[in-house]
Amino acid sequence: MTDKTILKALRGEVQSTPPIWMMRQAGRYLPEYRATRAKAGDFLSLCYNPELAAEVTLQPIRRYGFDGAILFADILLLPQALGADLWFVTGEGPRLSTVTSQADFDALKPSSDVHEVLSPIYDTIRILKQELPKVTTLIGFAGAPWTVATYMVAGRGTPDQGPAHALKDENRAVFSALIDLLTEGTIEYLSRQIEAGAEVVKLFDSWAGSLKGQDFDDFALKPAQKIITALKARHPGVPVIAFPREAGNRYVGFAKATGADCVAIDNSVSAQWAADHVQVDGCVQGNLASRHMVTGGQALVDETRAIVQALGKGPHIFNLGHGITPDADPDNVQRMIDAVRG
Repeated sequence: MTDKTILKALRGEVQSTPPIWMMRQAGRYLPEYRATRAKAGDFLSLCYNPELAAEVTLQPIRRYGFDGAILFADILLLPQALGADLWFVTGEGPRLSTVTSQADFDALKPSSDVHEVLSPIYDTIRILKQELPKVTTLIGFAGAPWTVATYMVAGRGTPDQGPAHALKDENRAVFSALIDLLTEGTIEYLSRQIEAGAEVVKLFDSWAGSLKGQDFDDFALKPAQKIITALKARHPGVPVIAFPREAGNRYVGFAKATGADCVAIDNSVSAQWAADHVQVDGCVQGNLASRHMVTGGQALVDETRAIVQALGKGPHIFNLGHGITPDADPDNVQRMIDAVRG
């Protein structure tokens, strides 16, 4: 059994100080990241350069000593590996060729073909396995099928995921086929990450909150359950963190329904609510509001301590409720860590 603190929490152990890492901890708020990205030329070149991607993954570990390092990559690499065109527009974000019809879907590759494009990502993990401190847990990840599908249908990020909802309602057969393909592709991708050395994998369903009722079951819960079941069969003992962001009351029972070892929560629910309703089933990760990394001050310290106290009676991994933003102050990250560990 390992004594890595994140793995202990994922096994259900309660620790006097929770382990800590941060979503998007390798990112634009750090000057050293910006320098490495400039060296790579552009964002996708950085993702696909194993040495540079490993370097930016390691930067926040060197600076802050986080308990976990999350692989530097992007959730949209999988659709690219499935045959979608992917590019990034400076200042605006990702753009993809769209999937809105049976013909568009038929043009995609099978899930077994993703590894050729994604092999540099596995090389990044192999480098990290050698370079990370022995106490640091290496976390792999993928986007959840619904969230990835929202980008593939719209060709970009949208405020309300409207295009994906429209396709789901108007042509459920094509939409369901896309979800199934992404589910299979995600199993292949995460499985290969684990084989390369990831000790934990996380499923990011950033737009889960826009699914309601049966749609939430069909397109958030069931795909997660399929992915986790398959990964557990292939890699017994490797834990999975699920993050159905803004799921609200659907956080309750999500771990049991999907087999996830931990549920990450956003900051639209309180830590105390999560302790009462979610942590009863196991580990909870979260959930400081990202804005505190910008604004800092005593409010940052007080809220951090309140979360640690609320979730301290059960297994807990401290994190933000969403990714750190580019305008965050690196000094505030250290204040948060000191408040957790102090």
